[in-house]
This record gives sequence, structure tokens and C-alpha cells, in this order.
Amino acid sequence: MTAVAALTPERRSVLQRRIRWIVAATIAYNVVEAIIALAAGTVASSAALIGFGLDSIVEVLSAAAVAWQFAGRDPQRRERVALRVIAFSFFGLAAFVTFDAVRSLVGVSPAEHSTVGIVLAAVSVVIMPAFSLFERRTGQELGSASAVADSKQTLICSYLSAAVLLGLVLNSTLGWAWADSVAALVIAAFAVREGIEASRGDACKRPLSSLTTENADTCDCC
Repeated sequence: MTAVAALTPERRSVLQRRIRWIVAATIAYNVVEAIIALAAGTVASSAALIGFGLDSIVEVLSAAAVAWQFAGRDPQRRERVALRVIAFSFFGLAAFVTFDAVRSLVGVSPAEHSTVGIVLAAVSVVIMPAFSLFERRTGQELGSASAVADSKQTLICSYLSAAVLLGLVLNSTLGWAWADSVAALVIAAFAVREGIEASRGDACKRPLSSLTTENADTCDCC
């Protein structure tokens, strides 16, 4: 990662505006995605789809935290709070999705076919990785741990999209209702891991202060 001190004021301003635009687009898309996924998931009793919708809400919260950070005059001063919001969002998502997936696995509410869910997941598989990559590269250049952490949350959403898509297709074509729950549990595990990293400020596996000092070395981000 380029040292933050090497950025000119003009370049820093451009990157901060770019982050705000990325965040705004992410919030808008995820609000729509959450509404559709939660409605379709409720109709189909799909733990994966409901988890998908909740993940969209978490993504909105995560993006809003970054938007709040970069709305201030000194975004670095708000970095730690933004990271905590992102971390708690990950943990909340993991807890609910795990609970709902277990209920489905034990037969309380087996998942049914959902054409709407399949289409939504397929669209998100294409869109979310692009959002994530753009925000991650911008956050790395800017030296923002919260922006990189938020991009990971967006990437989690793309993983979830693929897992949900696979689970829904297997359930619809082969009648494997359990595949829906397994897909949700896999994503819950990813969410816990990323929540731990965000809570530590480990976007680049280094303390946040090392990203903002004038003598920061180059960081090999994941």
C-alpha cells in the first residue's frame, strides 16, 4: 500500500470523494437487495435467502459507518469507531444466520424453491465483487483500514451470493433443502473471521497507526 504521507492533498481529496460515491452506490443497491431477499426468503422459508437479506442490511450499516467517517473533516479520527461498527455488524450477521440455518436443518422450517431468490443471487454475484474491488483499491491507496474492511464486507456479500445461488439451485433441482442451510453456515464462518479482523483493525494485518505515520513502510495487503 502506498504510504499515506506520500499522497498530495489533491489526490487525497479525490480518493475521499471516490469512497463517498462507492459507499452511496453500495447503500442504494443493498437496500433494494435486502427488501427483495427478505421478502423472497420469508415466502420460501429460506435461511440462506433471509441471511442474504440480513447481510445486505449489515452491508448498509457498514457502508454508512464509512460514509460517516469520511463526512468529517478528519476521517482518521473516526476510523476506530467505524471499524467497531463494521465488526459488530459481522458478528450480528453470523449469529442470526447460524440460528436460522440450524432451525432449517432440524426441520423447523425447510426451505422451498425461490425463482426470485435465484435471480437476485445471480445478479449480486456479478455486481458485488466489482464494488468490493473498487473500494478496496481506493482504501488501500488512501490508507483507510475502515474502507478496506468495508470492501471485505462487500466481498463477503458476493461470497454469500454465490453460496445462496448454489444452495437455491440444488434445492430447486435436486430437492436438497439442507444445501440452503449449509450455504448460510459457510458464510457465517466467514463473517466471524472478518469481524475479528475488523475489530483489530487488521485490514492490512497492521495497526492502524502504521498506516497513517509518515514513516510507514509499504504494506502487502491481502
